[in-house]
Amino acid sequence: MEKNYNYKRRKLFLPEYGRHIQEMIDSLTRIEDRRDRNRQARAVIAVMGNLFPFLRDTADYKHKLWDHLFIMSDFQLDVDSPYPRPSRQKLTASPHRMPYPQSRFAHKHYGKYVEQTLRRLREMKNPQLLNRTVSDLARYMRTKSYEYNQEHPNNEVIIKDIKEMSGGGVKIDEVALNNLRSDYKQHFSARPQKGGQQRQQQRNRNQHNNRSQQHGSFRKNGSRRNLQK
Repeated sequence: MEKNYNYKRRKLFLPEYGRHIQEMIDSLTRIEDRRDRNRQARAVIAVMGNLFPFLRDTADYKHKLWDHLFIMSDFQLDVDSPYPRPSRQKLTASPHRMPYPQSRFAHKHYGKYVEQTLRRLREMKNPQLLNRTVSDLARYMRTKSYEYNQEHPNNEVIIKDIKEMSGGGVKIDEVALNNLRSDYKQHFSARPQKGGQQRQQQRNRNQHNNRSQQHGSFRKNGSRRNLQK
């Protein structure tokens, strides 16, 4: 008796349906009568639908089953489908190549959108709106610089970077920016402060000494009372 191992069998097109469904579809291609072949194909579709009953409420459920039927037959099955037949070229078409952005910017810790926004501000005509927008961007730049360098930058550095990223085309109210304070909440650094660990250790020692002194005085007072009795 010849053993039929699974690794010797051909690869399944859609393994989720199993090998029995694949063999049923293979047998459809060997039926010569077209009417009988169409009838058997509808029966196979019903069996495929019974394997996944929870998908019957999804849109185009029957359409998907008929597409899977043609895929599992390697597009060789000739039956009357109620839906357009899929083609091998349409299903195996390679996606269009997406261009990768090659733009480079000098101040990466601010992000590329800050530079793009500053270049767009060169076209703004309203001076009040321009100053308000530049002030908001300066606060945001201070926050991103703090996240990157763990220290607050000087306002002169922010003004210099704004001029550089805008190409000198944005008029800046330097007096207002020099008096600027960041309204954004800063994240505390994960690094411990100097002397913080030593102060906490000294606090723990003091608490331990106080407890030991209280316990010792309690023992002395108790022993004196016993001696008086």
